Formats: sequence, structure tokens, C-alpha cells
Amino acid sequence: MRTLTYYVGVTLDGFIAAPDGSVDVFPVDQPVLDFIAGEFPETLPTHVRGPLGVTAAGARFDTVVMGRGTYTPALTAGITSPYAHLHQFVVSTTLPPSPDSQVQVVADDPLDLVRRLKREPGGGIWLAGGGRLAGAVLEEIDELVIKRYPVLLGAGIPVLATDRPRPGSFALVDARTLQGGTTVSTYRRVEDSQLPSTAPDRS
Repeated sequence: MRTLTYYVGVTLDGFIAAPDGSVDVFPVDQPVLDFIAGEFPETLPTHVRGPLGVTAAGARFDTVVMGRGTYTPALTAGITSPYAHLHQFVVSTTLPPSPDSQVQVVADDPLDLVRRLKREPGGGIWLAGGGRLAGAVLEEIDELVIKRYPVLLGAGIPVLATDRPRPGSFALVDARTLQGGTTVSTYRRVEDSQLPSTAPDRS
């Protein structure tokens, strides 16, 4: 079974973008770029890989799923296929048919889409955002990779947005601090049966 990884950058107060959807606040400096190029090269947009000298195919993901808000900046810049090296799915009920044969626009339930993709052969699936899409497929997220940048926004688009709670437990499996203060934490879903038992309080 393929895994769904929510790999995303956030501020210290849990936002993935400013209220207008911009991400200029994130200090993507050389240590961050080096980390991405070394560990997650396939998450770099196709049009920036060449200028950055990134040629590695990457071994984690072969598919990306994103919401309209994540896709729109590329469209605005005239880029219809931002991750041409991956299978691309955009979840939206308002976008017209895809402007690019390499991008599939999906208006159906994103949970059904993710479950279908997981059953198909292939590599890992990257959930690129945004927060509402992550909230909609929360129960199918197997792994979280959170790049936490040392900035505060105070308001913006949250890393997760949902109107009904769906609790899930995750275990920290890796943590590192990059030069400049950005931290990267990796969590994997833990089934209830794997949670440590707690002795009852007899006080």
C-alpha cells in the first residue's frame, strides 16, 4: 500500500501561508535549499530544478496531490504543469477542465481520490496542501514532514482546516535543526494498538 505524506512548511504559529496565500514570509535560505535538494528533490517545481542544479529524481514520491490554492500561483505565473516530473492531481470543484494534459483536475471527494491512489501501484504520494485539503484527507495521512520556519505570522492559512475532529496519533521518528533555525520533524501515524499502555491512576 502506498503512503500519503503531508510535507509542508509552516510558521511557528502553524500557518502555511499569509492570509492572501503568499509564502514570501518563509526564509528559504541556502541551508533549507540544500536540505530539500538532498532529501526531497522531487518536491522542487520542475522549472526551478535546472537553475538550482538539481538533477536527482528523488526516491520518495512519484505523485503529488494539491488543492486549488496551491496550484493557483503556478497558473498565475503561466506554469500549467509545476511538477511535470510527477503525476499531478489538483482537487477543486471550481477549476475548469485542466489546462495541461499532465495535470488532472479532480472535482470528486478527495478522500476517494487518495484511497484510490493508495491502492494503485506506485511510489509515495505527496500531499502538498493546502490546509482544507489536508483536513479533508486527514484520516489517510500516514506521515507528516513539517518544516517549521522561525517566523510568526499571527494570521493566515492554517496547516490543517477541518470542521469535524478526526483524532490521530503520530510518533516522532526524526528531528533536525538546520543552520538558520528552521527545524524539520517527521512523524508517522501510530495505530491505537501500537500506543503504549498506561497504568491506571490508583492514587
